[in-house]
This record gives sequence, structure tokens and C-alpha cells, in this order.
Amino acid sequence: MNGAFQVAASMLVRWVTARFKDKTRRTGAVQRAFLLKLLRQQQNTAFGRQHGLDRIRTVEQFRARLPIRSYDYYRPYAERVARGEPNVLTAAPVDCLNISSGSTGRQKFIPVTPQARRARGKAHLTGICFGILAAQQQQRSIGQVLMPGPIQLAGHTAAGIPYAPVSVGDLRSKNWLSRQLFAHPYEALQPSNSLARHYACLLFALKNRNTRIIAATFPVLALRICQYLEDYAESLIADLARGTIAAWVPLEAGLRKRLERRLSPAPQRAQQLQQVVERNGRLTPIAAWPNLAFVVTARGGTSDFYLQKFTQYFGDTPVFGGIYSSNEAVFGICSNFDDDSAILAIESGFYEFVPPQEWNKQQPETLLAEQVIIGEQYRILVTNYNGFYRYDIGDIVEVVGFYGNAPTIVFRYRWGGTLSSTTEKTTETHVVRTIQRLQREFNLTLENFCITLAEHQIPPPYILNIELASGASLDNPQAFLQRFDSELKAIHDFYAIKRQSQIPPPQLRILAPGSFAQVRERMYQNGIPENHVKVPHISEDSNLLADLQIKQEYAFASS
Repeated sequence: MNGAFQVAASMLVRWVTARFKDKTRRTGAVQRAFLLKLLRQQQNTAFGRQHGLDRIRTVEQFRARLPIRSYDYYRPYAERVARGEPNVLTAAPVDCLNISSGSTGRQKFIPVTPQARRARGKAHLTGICFGILAAQQQQRSIGQVLMPGPIQLAGHTAAGIPYAPVSVGDLRSKNWLSRQLFAHPYEALQPSNSLARHYACLLFALKNRNTRIIAATFPVLALRICQYLEDYAESLIADLARGTIAAWVPLEAGLRKRLERRLSPAPQRAQQLQQVVERNGRLTPIAAWPNLAFVVTARGGTSDFYLQKFTQYFGDTPVFGGIYSSNEAVFGICSNFDDDSAILAIESGFYEFVPPQEWNKQQPETLLAEQVIIGEQYRILVTNYNGFYRYDIGDIVEVVGFYGNAPTIVFRYRWGGTLSSTTEKTTETHVVRTIQRLQREFNLTLENFCITLAEHQIPPPYILNIELASGASLDNPQAFLQRFDSELKAIHDFYAIKRQSQIPPPQLRILAPGSFAQVRERMYQNGIPENHVKVPHISEDSNLLADLQIKQEYAFASS
């Protein structure tokens, strides 16, 4: 980036982060003001009239009068919105709908208004500014972004309202100036075919020496970028030298012509990359762009399983979490590199926290942002401009500190997203930590894993399904299974208690190479959007891994 732009960007970064920091010192007041302003604006909606929003004057009245609800309560309202009825959940007109991935049940429609988009955009901007500030503090030069995400709408409702995953909406809503920050033309995001889109974006980004940031919604998608770069390096380098796009890349003819007009031969850059391949045997992002500033992708939850693979592709390039969000809401803003925590997004929603002792109550007591305790876990609730009030998405977060008076939180797992042979409630966090320890202990890399329950035994034993990474081998599967059981007991007290007399010993299945790629493809074919396909690490769905080839299977050998 040129000097003038760098100066302007630095000024914006300092202003945005300082302003946000000042607001966190007044978290309680900022949250109250946000809520009361929202209630005034939404009081004459159908929902607002039915729930007496015009009579609510305080936070205390709001918490007393409105019940805590999940999406099922809002579904009839959202369906009215989808049919084109105005003023149902939001006073502002709904111009599009976010859709859920469908991976947690029936598809959800989430209303999006200009005001909701601005609230989300404010969190995005603050996160970007914190990322740039962190890069500046490490004297990392900022440049353009490789982000090969899809921008295709999923469809339109009968009323003509467009709908798509939130990541698509975020990309489509970027203005002209924001689009200049891409290391590739915005048009390179248009191919609906994933390989074609990644190929086009990589080709332009390889030519662009100012590529400094790689962004992906989830770590597994960042690894897919790496895989495409490695698999198609030879073709990409040849196209770079010629200034063309290979005929085999499945691009629509008109789009191919438009993209190729933006290309010009870069033989010197192609030669440089060819030398990298000859020297290293493959092309990785850190070898292609040695001056990468950082990678942006989701942190927290089960991300660690994939993040531990980043060093082989990105070296010591830091990883930045951006924002912690869902289709329904923004929850947190990351502020540091290589840090899972996020500052509560106090300008993008009103938040409440349900302590553990209240989780099983129908209408639990809640705490406000300034009342939570470091080290405790809470179920987080949100009220926002998407039309949700005291909305329970089911996310469990841990409070790990405070930024000013705003809590910093880490997403741990989804409430209800547990695995139980009896009543132990094993979470993805439990099993990811267990597998991470085993990979270090056995000097082993797994492509992926998923723990399921045996179908024909009561109570059912855990089945540890693993796929070895290319070139990896497991010399002592029985020892691996024994250590899995021991480590899970050490990490998860209730599993340890139940394993004494109730839960049968676990079993191990080594799946054939490519098994989890098949699972991802199935999920995609079943309607989960490409950028939202996440293979779970625990599942009670007996069909999830059905018909996969099992290379080897091991029962637990009692000592």
C-alpha cells in the first residue's frame, strides 16, 4: 500500500480502537443505552406490540417481562418476514435473510436490515482495526487480502427476498473501497464452483506481491486454500507465466474472458515460484508470500485441532480471530494475535449471561456484562437489530478477563452439542483436547476424527473414528486407544465417573484416506453451504459416517 494510504489507515485504526476502548470503560451505560434505543425503535412492530415493548423503561423491566427464547419461538415470526410481511420483528425493512447452515436442525431465516448490517459492520471494522494495530506493533507490513469465499445467493423467498449464509452477505455488502483491499478482483469470487473460485483467486493473489493477509471463515477452510495451492501449483505457475486461466478450470465463458482481461503474463514471478517448488517440493502460502502479516479465521471451540496444522503451511505467521459471531449475531471482537479471546461486542447487541446453576431452568436468572466472573462459563444471550430478544443460541462461553469493564470471552462449545453414552455430556472441547494430547504423545498427525456411539449395545461404547494424515502411521493402535480413554478421563470428570461402572470401554476405527472429505461432500450435498460445512468431532447421528471404508478396527484390551 502507498504511503498516503498507510498514514490514513493508521489514523483510522487509532481512532476506532481508542473510541471502542473508551466505551468499554462504560460498558454498563453503553449496554443500557443500546437496549433502550432498540426497544424504542422496535416497539411498534408486531412483536413489539404483542410483548409490550413500549412499556419497558429499564433493563430490569426488560429482563422481568420478556422470556428467554430459542429460535423455535421466533420461527413463525421469521416465516412471516420471509413471506414479505413488513414490521414483524424489525421496524426497518428487511432487505435480505441470513440462513443457518442447517447443521444444527431445521434451516433458520434471520432478518437483516440496514441497521442490523451497520451494527455488524461496526464490529467488523473494530476487529479489522485491532488486527492492523497488532500487526503494526509487530512491525508487520499490511497489504491486500486473499479471501476466496463464495458470493452466490442461496435463493429468494416467494416474496422475492434474497437469502444466503451470513458470510455471503458480508462479502456482497462490501463497498467499492472495501473491494480494493482484495488481492484479487471481486469478480474472482463469482464462480459457484469451489475449485474454480479458489483457483482464480489464488492466481491473482500469486501475481500480487502485496498479498499480506489470508482470510477464511473457519480454520479448515484456510487449510483447504493451502491444499488447493499445493495441488495445483504447477498449473497456477504455468498460467501465471502466460497470463491465462487453464482451459480445464470450470469457468463460465463470459467470466473467463473478464478475468483474463485482468491478467497479464508474469514470467519472472512464475519463475520465482517454480524455484520455490523445486527447492521445497511443494508450494505453501508462507513460501509464496514470505511477508504474510497474519491469517484471519475463527478461533475458540474446536478450532485448535485445525490450527495446530497451520505451522506447516504458514510458518510462524500469527492467526487473528477477527470477530466471534454467528448467522444471528455478533458476540465478540478479537484484539490480539494468537489469542482465542474476544471482547464483548458492546455496540452490536445487548448481552446477558446464564450461570451454570441456572442452565436447566426454563427461565433462568441472568447476569449482565459487568457482573460475570473470570474463570466461569456462561450461556450467552443476545438482543439485537435482527429482531431477537433475550435470544439463546446455545453458545457456552468462558470469561477469561476484562477489557476495560467489558468481559473478554472464549467460545467453548454449543449447549446441547454433547455426546452421552449415559449422562456424562462429553463436549467437543473435551475430545479435541484429548486428541491434541495424543497427537503430541504419539508424534502423530490426524487428517480428522469423530467420536460416535456404537449402535447395537446399551449403554453404547464410544467409537473413536480417525483418518490418518497422508504419510502418517499408527504403530500401536491399542496403546493409542488405551491412552484416549485415560486422557479423556483426566480431562472430563463425569466421563471418568461413568466409565467406572456404566460406560463400556471405547473402540477404535481407522478409516480409509479421503473418508472425511466424503463426509464434507455429503453435508454439502444435503444443503449445508460450502463455507459452513464443519464436520463435528462428536456425533450421535448414526448416519454421519455410514458406508465409509474401515481399514482397521480395534476393541479395547483390558489391562
